[in-house]
Amino acid sequence: MRVDIEGLAVEIAGARLVEDIALRADSGRFVGLIGPNGSGKSTLLRCVYRALKPAAGTVRLDGDDLHALGVREGARRLAALPQESTSEFDFTAAEVVAMGRLPHQSAAGRTTDRDREICAAALARVGGGHLADRSFPTLSGGEKQRVLIARALAQEPKVLVLDEPTNHLDIAQQLEVLSLVRGAGLTVLAALHDLNLAATHCDALYVIAGGRIVASGPPDAVLTPELLADVFGVRALRVPHPESGTPHLLFDRLPAS
Repeated sequence: MRVDIEGLAVEIAGARLVEDIALRADSGRFVGLIGPNGSGKSTLLRCVYRALKPAAGTVRLDGDDLHALGVREGARRLAALPQESTSEFDFTAAEVVAMGRLPHQSAAGRTTDRDREICAAALARVGGGHLADRSFPTLSGGEKQRVLIARALAQEPKVLVLDEPTNHLDIAQQLEVLSLVRGAGLTVLAALHDLNLAATHCDALYVIAGGRIVASGPPDAVLTPELLADVFGVRALRVPHPESGTPHLLFDRLPAS
């Protein structure tokens, strides 16, 4: 499913936080959104998964205006992992995953055998089958992310939106989570903090600064020393990965002027 964002603007308390955003994520592609803290990445994504209503512009899924869809229909097409997704309630991992089936259930909310099969398969797919009966609040950060990804997969969406999905994870967990997401066959739009992870896992990058898109394209074309100096205020040296050839970035402070 293709995602098109056209002329999007978000206004809160009279201030425009993002302005005139245009973005495209083709079906099955992993598109990364990068930029410094406070640039508007999370605000933009909150509009995409309908936590915020745009002041202008549209988000379209295969041509349909997402904000014009009913809540249930929208949730069947798009799932999201916000930056803060922890549960304050003592649900088991299996119960958290089962929440992903709600958009597909009747008003009575009855769980069917098919729902249970889909949830078990989603948890197994992320390597979390052994977590099913564990209390969600007691899980590690990486285990929680596995469960939340399983919940999103159980939702059977066509589009997955992730806001800093690797926060608070160690490097092995970061690589595992992004590999799981990339292998899910969904259209993915993700805000990423680590530029090297973005370069490795994304098909395309959009750079946001001051609430506007300032660059876009394949990672190799976008992550230039000039752009990184201008947007992030750092000096970057690009070196090719010895096996994949993917550009790897080494950072230092800009020299004093």
